Amino acid sequence: MFTLYSQQGSGNAYKPRLLMALLGIPFRLVEINTYDGSTRKPDFLEKNPIGKVPVLEFPDGRWLAESNAILLHLAEGTAYLPSDAFNRAKAYEWLCFEQYSHEPAIAVRRSILTAPERAHLRTPERLAELLDAGNSALAIMEKRLADAQWLAGDAYSIADIALYAYTHVADEGGFDLSAHPGIGAWLARVASQPGHVSIDWQPGSS
Repeated sequence: MFTLYSQQGSGNAYKPRLLMALLGIPFRLVEINTYDGSTRKPDFLEKNPIGKVPVLEFPDGRWLAESNAILLHLAEGTAYLPSDAFNRAKAYEWLCFEQYSHEPAIAVRRSILTAPERAHLRTPERLAELLDAGNSALAIMEKRLADAQWLAGDAYSIADIALYAYTHVADEGGFDLSAHPGIGAWLARVASQPGHVSIDWQPGSS
């Protein structure tokens, strides 16, 4: 069985949980807390030297880190990775966008505002900077989703899973999603997919 080292409120750790639920892949969940030093302990650093979640441990003992790398591996040969070469490249494009333009603003602002351990980072300047960057990322998504149901091609894919993870909780970071009707409709489509689970879901729960 796979083992997923995960922090429950993390959007990055939610991505593989969601895909494994959609694919019906059984796995064991090990909760790791970034803030209590768990990810800096030698046994975890052996699995991922950068000390971050998620990490997927394979039944044969191999480890794979980075949420989008895990998505790509698990989606191989499934409908969640487009078979068309161009649409597959567009999925890769959105995965890069998520990690370089979306997550560093939307996820970080949410973390600063909700994690007591990061309260010292709540300066007006930093919050304003992240708000601007996050709104720019949302505007790019809205431009696509105003005219399309899905981000990469015409079917639900790991591009949608990757961007859904932090977009659906962007309000916790102070982002107003009501200004983006295309995103709002897309969020509802993702949540209505058969097998969808919430960010709070754990294997074995209903």
